[in-house]
Amino acid sequence: MGEGRGRNLVRRLAVTTAVGMFLVVMLGATVTTTGSGKGCGRSWPLCHGQFIPELTLPTVIEYSHRLITGLEGLLMVALAAGVLRYWRSRREIQVLLPLMVLMLLVQSGLGAWAVLAPQSPLVMALHFGVSLTAFASVLLMAAVLCEEGRGERYRSLPPPPGFGLLAWGAVGFTYLVVYLGAYVRHSNASLACLDWPLCQGQLVPGFSGPVGAVFLHRLAALAGTLLLAALALYAARWRRQRPDLFWGSLVALGLVLAQSASGALLVLSRLSLIASLAHSGIVALLFGSLSYLALHTLSLPVSLLAASERAEREVTLPVVATGRPER
Repeated sequence: MGEGRGRNLVRRLAVTTAVGMFLVVMLGATVTTTGSGKGCGRSWPLCHGQFIPELTLPTVIEYSHRLITGLEGLLMVALAAGVLRYWRSRREIQVLLPLMVLMLLVQSGLGAWAVLAPQSPLVMALHFGVSLTAFASVLLMAAVLCEEGRGERYRSLPPPPGFGLLAWGAVGFTYLVVYLGAYVRHSNASLACLDWPLCQGQLVPGFSGPVGAVFLHRLAALAGTLLLAALALYAARWRRQRPDLFWGSLVALGLVLAQSASGALLVLSRLSLIASLAHSGIVALLFGSLSYLALHTLSLPVSLLAASERAEREVTLPVVATGRPER
């Protein structure tokens, strides 16, 4: 197999692995929403001590999640071998590859721990956060591979002043909001406020007990939405110089608004399965899009700038001003 064909095969594998990791996140959310975490009893990795257990709905949901996670692990092993063969010298790969493998191992370990011994909501919430990090690492791996060459040319241009700090801050703050939401879910406090956007008919219901946890999550979600709106407005001023950051910010803003809508639906539908899955799926895409945006604030490694400049000569790009943005 020629090198070009081999690289294309690994790129397709990376995309498949990213889709598979998203499916793992969604199946995990299904397990939580349907209460199927004990569908295989206290047995792991087998189900009720059997490779093919007696099939009930909770068992099928929980065991499917384990099987898909195992298959995803095999895809990651194959992907790791491919990127080490063709891209081992790239700085991004040297960071993303160990992160990808580590997050899958930690995710699996936390899942096994939750089955073998009851865990607190604090630990269970961490499981979902780790799953999002695993998904984001695989997504960024696929992005780096698929954008190699012309697709990554914008990274040879500097981002707007301070934009990188805002983007990485948005990633960290969104992770905090996600963790708070997962804690609310695993502590069975999701319906502590039966209305939306008010809580028990109050604008400020306080910060104590389950109501306080829900209210804190909503405040954090509102702050995150405002942060992404500010990020999109700032990127709009530089849209001609860095359209990748502009459109990436718009996608993130659209996803956070959709996430807010799914949160309202979650409460008003009294935790329906569709609303719960939408809430989990949208936040995974939101975290992935913000991670991608943060990646694009990083300059290309010096060894790749020459290749990027050759690609730029084929596509006319405006030069980023070092002072004032376009108005």
